Amino acid sequence: MILALVQFQIILLVLLLPVKAWAQTAAANCTSTCGNVTIPFPFGIGEDCSLDSRLTVDCNHSKPYLGSINNLELLDISIDGSMRINYPVYNRCGKVDDMFGLKLLTDHTTPFIFSPNRNNFVGIGNCGNFSLLTGDDSVIASCSTTCNQNNDASRFCQKEVVSSLKGFFPTMATAGECPYSALVERQWLEDNLKNPQDIKHFTHVPVMLDWSVFTLMFDNFEKNKSKAYMSSSTCEKSACSCFSAEFPTVQCKCLRGFQGNPYLLQGCQGLSASFGSLFLVIGAWLLFIMIKRRNQIKLKEKHFKQNGGLLLEQRLTTFDGSVDTSKLFNSNELDKATDHFNIDRILGQGGQGTVYKGMLADGRIVAVKKSKVVDKSKLQEFINEVVILSQIIHRNVVKLLGCCLETEVPLLVYEFIQNGTLFHYLQEQNEDLPFTWDMRLRIAIEIAGALSYLHSAASIPIYHRDIKTSNILLDDKYRAKVADFGTSRSIPVDDTHLTTKVQGTFGYFDPEYFQSNQFTDKSDVYSFGVVLVELLTGQKPIFSTATEEGISLASYFIISMEENKVCDILDAQVKLGKEEEIMVMANLAIRCLNLQGKQRPTMKQVAMELEGIRAPEKINNVHPSAGNLVYWDQELFEAWDGSTFNSTSTPSTDTQPLII
Repeated sequence: MILALVQFQIILLVLLLPVKAWAQTAAANCTSTCGNVTIPFPFGIGEDCSLDSRLTVDCNHSKPYLGSINNLELLDISIDGSMRINYPVYNRCGKVDDMFGLKLLTDHTTPFIFSPNRNNFVGIGNCGNFSLLTGDDSVIASCSTTCNQNNDASRFCQKEVVSSLKGFFPTMATAGECPYSALVERQWLEDNLKNPQDIKHFTHVPVMLDWSVFTLMFDNFEKNKSKAYMSSSTCEKSACSCFSAEFPTVQCKCLRGFQGNPYLLQGCQGLSASFGSLFLVIGAWLLFIMIKRRNQIKLKEKHFKQNGGLLLEQRLTTFDGSVDTSKLFNSNELDKATDHFNIDRILGQGGQGTVYKGMLADGRIVAVKKSKVVDKSKLQEFINEVVILSQIIHRNVVKLLGCCLETEVPLLVYEFIQNGTLFHYLQEQNEDLPFTWDMRLRIAIEIAGALSYLHSAASIPIYHRDIKTSNILLDDKYRAKVADFGTSRSIPVDDTHLTTKVQGTFGYFDPEYFQSNQFTDKSDVYSFGVVLVELLTGQKPIFSTATEEGISLASYFIISMEENKVCDILDAQVKLGKEEEIMVMANLAIRCLNLQGKQRPTMKQVAMELEGIRAPEKINNVHPSAGNLVYWDQELFEAWDGSTFNSTSTPSTDTQPLII
């Protein structure tokens, strides 16, 4: 990519040389600009660069001034013989019939005249103000304001100036407030001032002048300096023509089919050459774009192969159409969907990566997870995860829509869940929508059902490894959605656990996993137990009291249960629920938090017990996330006394669980 850019810059530099040649406007070895204003020959910055001293421009603090017309500021100069200057607005505060005048441009040898039909004479003042513009002993324009007290516009008058002027006198007679008069460019007046009276707030306004050169200027320049510049005689031998608008002044222009500066020798260049250079530049640019695009395609193909794209394609084809191949997104689609991964689109950030909100071309709102890093040695496991998770269809699991492998790190695309996280909802409770006990119980049932499905009902056991309330999303109906599935890894066939580098969130860690580095299905159960305690208490997993800081919610809850003080730490909304139901969930949480993993219930058992809380009254209304559940008999309810639940479960050795 860098090499292609350097090659393009070299080609462009070579091709632009002829373009710069015909685009030359100033004399050789002379500065062509002052600030943002281009100074074309016969004008020049300094006497050595202009055709005549009357065309000499002084560049002062990046602003050009013409000394031959009272050092007025130049706004721009056109090679066609027109120019725009910054001209003063005249004002005078006087008595009734106070007559005054000022002539600002009186030199009849000047090559400048005020442009006819491009300027207006304006007057502003009290009612009855009379403004007069005279030049060469004749009246050029006049106007007077009226006396309509209900209309401010009546205090403004203007008149078009159609005569060619080398100088003028503004004269005003008024009674009352200060009168103003000015010559101003007509187009500027129409485009920039909604209220013409605002002119009185300006000290200077634009005025249009026409310029030309004297034939004597050419002769003196050729005699004293060089013949490197056009003259009225040599012009006719080149691609330009000079004509006399008013003797002894002349104006030059390039012939049809040529353009450039006719006052420079060979300053007029054929448009065919210009277009040829332009086409070459366009061709070079297109070539650069093609090279850049080809390199981008190669880079995407490289990333696709490195990220296991070929393996994923192979895996997708083995499902005989049961897996939609549209799950492979291209990088351009996701880049556009997230507005180039704009920071304003960030939904959340964590240790594994950043999640962005995006909108696909079909209007679907999605969440795009951009991982920080991917272990290249585990790409096969990553591809397995993508294939397996894309097949998971459960109402309480965030749907993986697909992935993109064309970027340096793979991008995962999930369905977008709009109501935020359970953690936020617990900590930022809304009085308009109280987080009732019934809602908490339903959400607990939904989470347990989803985890039970992942552990035992999916095609391969899947362990989440980071269950926490900030990874539980709530949809538009406040249904729970288990989210944030990281990179998956398979457990060897003959193992029931995986030895890994400890990953997770402080406060949700399974103590057994923390000590042994061995993650099992019961590690997810422990984390879910912390979630149950959060639902019961509304506290954070690590919280502070008036006397202590950094308290483990799990430990604090266990102690409160042992001391029979659990009611003291329950959330106010929870206390409004049925005591029997609350204590069932509390005892279940205690069993999930057992320090010995083997003494904890499985997620399937947890889901069954939560569903069974209301089984007597809802025996025919089984939650859809529970699958084919069997409700418990009286013997099972004896576990509510706080004793450990002795039944244990280990993953089947016939399948390979995914650790997420």
